Parts: sequence; structure tokens; C-alpha cells
Amino acid sequence: MTRKNLIALAALGSAALLAGAFLFQALGYAPCKMCLWQRYPHAVAAALGAIAFFIPLPAMILSALILVGALAALTTAGIGGYHMGVEQGWWEGPSTCTAGAIDSIDANALFDQIMGAPLVRCDDIAWQLAGLSMAGWNMVISLVLAAIWITALRRRA
Repeated sequence: MTRKNLIALAALGSAALLAGAFLFQALGYAPCKMCLWQRYPHAVAAALGAIAFFIPLPAMILSALILVGALAALTTAGIGGYHMGVEQGWWEGPSTCTAGAIDSIDANALFDQIMGAPLVRCDDIAWQLAGLSMAGWNMVISLVLAAIWITALRRRA
């Protein structure tokens, strides 16, 4: 497999995980704070992969983009592992919650928004397959994607 194909595979893997996260959200699985954290590195990896795939770059810059793609995949794997540990009760997660924007909203509407918002806790497992939660699967797949990025880095153009 060529370097360019490996880059495409890794970037499309991150894009697929993002699409899966948004699909689960559309199906009613509201994301918790750590679920959202796991999405950002995938977006970075997908964008870097698109740049590296479609734009001719000098070898040094291409290698730097590939390295950052690998770091993004490792970052989301780390967040996923941390999130899985919170879900399993191995350690505590964040004590804060997230909310929508409250700009120019009156007190009654804000109260209604708060009371109507779903409570999404980072330590609850909303869905799992083969004993792994979504965070656990994100960790496993992201480690595979990081290995693909690293393989692309080691492969000569």
C-alpha cells in the first residue's frame, strides 16, 4: 500500500468515526463532555489527511502533517481510554457539565432549557458491543488509525 493510500485510509477512518458519533447522536444518544472531546482530534486527523492527500507538499511538510495526524489519533485514543476508565469506575471523570449558549435568553427560558436538557453523565455507558463502550471502541480503532499514520510516516513516497 502506498503512502498516499495509507494517509487516505487513516483520514477516512477518523471521518468514519466522526460520522458514527453523529449518527449515534441523531439516534438519540446525546454525547457527554468527554464524548465531544474525542471528536476534535478526529476532525483534525481527517482534515490533515485531506490536505496531505490532495495537495502536493514538500516531503518535510508532508511528514510533519502525517506525524500530527498520528498524534491526533493517539490523543483521541487517550481520551477514549480515560473515558472508558471513568465509565468502568476505575477513576473519576470531570465534575462539570456542558450546556448550550445562553446569550440573550431570559430567566424563564433558561430554566426551561435547563429542565428540558438531557442529563448526560460521562460515567454512564449508553451503548456497548462485545463488552466495550463507544469510548472503548474509539480507543481501539484510534490506536489502529495511529498505527496506520505511523506506517505512512515510515513509508517512502
